[in-house]
Amino acid sequence: MPVTFYWYPNCGTCKKAKKWLDDEGVDYETVHIVNDPPSEELLKDLVSKSDQPVKKFFNTSGKKYRELNMKEKLKEADEDEMIQWLASDGMLIKRPIITDGTQVTVGFKQEEFEKIWS
Repeated sequence: MPVTFYWYPNCGTCKKAKKWLDDEGVDYETVHIVNDPPSEELLKDLVSKSDQPVKKFFNTSGKKYRELNMKEKLKEADEDEMIQWLASDGMLIKRPIITDGTQVTVGFKQEEFEKIWS
């Protein structure tokens, strides 16, 4: 069964992750995270399965994150608000996100990919 690979094709980190998946022969389906951002329900599920706090799902180096002053907004926000923001704009989401329905990785760290997706 293929994993789901949420990515943004212009993202360098996503390109590295895609190359790794291709090189390792991992079967995946791509979802364009900006054109088709995950719903609030899906994001809640991904966060719960990732063992990461929802703040780790924000693309903190992104232009949109800075423009919207998310660093300050996140200090006062609860998890539901954060999920709503993420679902409203795929450019706010750290990428790539990969899931097989049970496990979830956010971003690309080769060691983590080798452990989980090999």
